[in-house]
Amino acid sequence: MISIGQIALISMISHLFFIWLTWRLMLKLNFDPIIRKGHSTEGRIFLMFLAILIGTGVSNFVLDIIRWSQDLSYLF
Repeated sequence: MISIGQIALISMISHLFFIWLTWRLMLKLNFDPIIRKGHSTEGRIFLMFLAILIGTGVSNFVLDIIRWSQDLSYLF
């Protein structure tokens, strides 16, 4: 059985990985038409928060699917 500390570590690594992956994917997209000229810093901060939001959501989804698939053994 996995301990609480191991679950916390796996969750942290998963969140950071998916936030990083989302950030890398967002850098490939062209957001220049959306961001006003002279506000590039605010635009980058907004994109960073958006990457955190999307990455955390995807990570929670993946972790939930893994957790639920492990809990299926209690069904039978």
